[in-house]
Amino acid sequence: MTASPPNDLSANLPDRRGPFKVMALYKFVAFPDADAIQPQLAKFCCGHGIKGTLILAPEGINGTVAGTEAAIDALAALLLHSELFGDRLAGAEIKYSSAAEMPFLRMKVRLKSEIVTLRAPEANPVEQVGTYVAPQDWNALIERNDVVLVDTRNDYEVGLGSFQRALDPHTQNFTEFKQFVEQNLDPQRDKKVAMFCTGGIRCEKASSYLLSRGFEEVYHLKGGILAYLETVPETDSRWHGECFVFDERVSVGHGLVEGEASLCRACRHPLSAEDRAHPDYHEGESCPYCAGSGLAERAAERQRQMQLAEQTGRAHLGDEARQHAETIKAEKRARREADRQRARSAQS
Repeated sequence: MTASPPNDLSANLPDRRGPFKVMALYKFVAFPDADAIQPQLAKFCCGHGIKGTLILAPEGINGTVAGTEAAIDALAALLLHSELFGDRLAGAEIKYSSAAEMPFLRMKVRLKSEIVTLRAPEANPVEQVGTYVAPQDWNALIERNDVVLVDTRNDYEVGLGSFQRALDPHTQNFTEFKQFVEQNLDPQRDKKVAMFCTGGIRCEKASSYLLSRGFEEVYHLKGGILAYLETVPETDSRWHGECFVFDERVSVGHGLVEGEASLCRACRHPLSAEDRAHPDYHEGESCPYCAGSGLAERAAERQRQMQLAEQTGRAHLGDEARQHAETIKAEKRARREADRQRARSAQS
């Protein structure tokens, strides 16, 4: 276990099982010029056919994107070796995986006040952060009786999988983590706290928050669950279930292969095989978590529209759908203009 900053993991590529290369990255670093960088980064990604979401904030960068191998490699070069970013992203936490199909519908580069929202100014990973624990050292740490293990993710993520004996904070969003700490952790009692999250960013900020609250020894899994699932053999793993990811793959398992979970199109809740066997599950319309709600009713109508779109051969989601909608609008405008021209000709 060391307190060194995370390394660039761009060279540690898994055995790829799909034509699309997926990049997940983050780094806490000063970005006072985020608003100037945003349009240039968006133009580059769109020009290379990259899709996904990147978040820029004064405290750093965070996001996941996908594209062809050449496109993602070009983006990595831009982030790590260009005048636009300088050397600010050296040592960024970068993870690569693959997808059989494009896991995102469009490209978004967003400006926000935080790259992971906690609303706690005292939590500043640039100034102080807990001890990074390498994936190969994680098992030994979490098996100690004097260590409190905390899953910093939200309840719908924890529901798909977690480490054995980890505390579930039962949060709906990360800002609620502060209340969990206030009600369940005590710096006088809990001398050693270990935390983990999907890719490392959330628990890195959480570790900074705990240190600001007087906790003495705070540890977090370097590279998050994704690094653990890639690095630690399944036979030695203390992980149970699948890891939720924020794209159309829904989840990944050991080796970062795509998991079996799916996503409810009504409430966006991840669904296990058991959830899909529930009587309240109707593909594209509802699941056990939202059946009978207004969300389910709207999803049923959306599903009907998607089926109609498929029958007529037109797109319904993503950039193609937007382009199709623009084409339809242009055709309508052209028809209206033609009608007006004919009317004027008839009057003359």
